[in-house]
Amino acid sequence: MPNTADENFKIIARNKRARFDYEISETLESGIILTGSEIKSVRNGKVSINEAFIGAMEGSDELFLFNASIELYNQASYNNHEPRRPRILLLHKSQRVRFFNAIQKKGMTIVPLTMYFNHKGILKLSIALARGKNVVDKRETLKKRDWALQKNRIIRNYNKG
Repeated sequence: MPNTADENFKIIARNKRARFDYEISETLESGIILTGSEIKSVRNGKVSINEAFIGAMEGSDELFLFNASIELYNQASYNNHEPRRPRILLLHKSQRVRFFNAIQKKGMTIVPLTMYFNHKGILKLSIALARGKNVVDKRETLKKRDWALQKNRIIRNYNKG
């Protein structure tokens, strides 16, 4: 992801569950094809990628974003979009081939992490090549998170007194 200190950079949606459920190995920034009413709804913050996933349609060499919810735009009337339609991701062919090969050979999956406007005001989707965690790994993640919180509390209380 680019520099978040830029004033035009704005995160629209974040998939917090992805980093807990998956072990992220490689991230990539991709564009996404949207209609006019979809981009207006996204600019209003009416989007959710929590249940979204990335895959290919039968007979296509493109990657698609499935199950991402972009609410209807009220002022669009009859030109409105379908809220959960598949949306094409814009990637170079070499990137698509690398991700397809990883999915087929290594048993990995592609998950969306964040949707944001970059410094030029263009909508981007940060995607990741990931492997699912098992229950033991998830417990370990929870332990590390709890210990970090306790450690911060101890340090904060020690510095006060």
